[in-house]
Amino acid sequence: MTQAMYSLTNAERAEVLTQALPYIRKYSGKIVVIKYGGNAMINETLKQQVMDDIVLLWLIGIKVVLVHGGGPEINELMDKLGKKAEFVNGLRVTDSETVDIVQMVLAGKVNKGLVSRLERIGGNAMGLSGMDGRLIEVKMKDERLGFVGQITRINIRPVMDLLEKGYIPVISTVGCDMDGNAYNINGDTAAAWIAGALRAERLIMMTDIAGILRNPADPESLIPQLSVSEAKDLFNQDVISGGMIPKVECCIDAISMGVKKVIIMDGRVTHSILMELLTDEGAGTMVVGDESDE
Repeated sequence: MTQAMYSLTNAERAEVLTQALPYIRKYSGKIVVIKYGGNAMINETLKQQVMDDIVLLWLIGIKVVLVHGGGPEINELMDKLGKKAEFVNGLRVTDSETVDIVQMVLAGKVNKGLVSRLERIGGNAMGLSGMDGRLIEVKMKDERLGFVGQITRINIRPVMDLLEKGYIPVISTVGCDMDGNAYNINGDTAAAWIAGALRAERLIMMTDIAGILRNPADPESLIPQLSVSEAKDLFNQDVISGGMIPKVECCIDAISMGVKKVIIMDGRVTHSILMELLTDEGAGTMVVGDESDE
């Protein structure tokens, strides 16, 4: 429980819960995919708050799917092994040795650590990698990048099976080709494809910035909502640039694959997931289809 909740009277706490009721009713039984990474994954206090939020959503009947990365942890192990990380256009160059490291870190340490945290606070969680049940099938994206995968197919059945049995699926972004070779996959891209295959009600992408800013130098210039067409216009105007380009492209792809709405939010803000789903205020930038009524 946060310090703010401790300072409330019992009546005020009851009022907070009552105000959340319409949102609980709206999302109960619906699928929400959360892409988790960045500073919210490194900071231990924030990590615990994110896990608390996920278990709370699960307890009120929301079907949460957690898709995670782990770039800093991969870099840390590579440093220990004396291997230098290389990137091309933001993508990690992944030779055969690096893909083994990626698989160990993402499908092993990071994935099982998140599952353990969720279990310790009362959630039922099950870890998967994209190789399990051929969940994420890929082909080589670019020979210059090595074992970096371009998604060709999502076999969503293993995830649906876990959801139907009441689990929180926790998915690491390692995929495989037709021969069973492991590939590193961009986490945002994997989350978009998985959310699309699930026809998720929401895809929440946790980042290190507040959302899409009209002026990158002004945190007060947050754009609260964008249609797909408006987002494409902002590309042309160079409002969306740099590292935000692939994130917004993933949002557009997710909408095109059937996701109702996509949120880009600052994962460093305490309980930002709950703010987005269970309050009027919301958090970050919402990307919607051109025909959305919201």
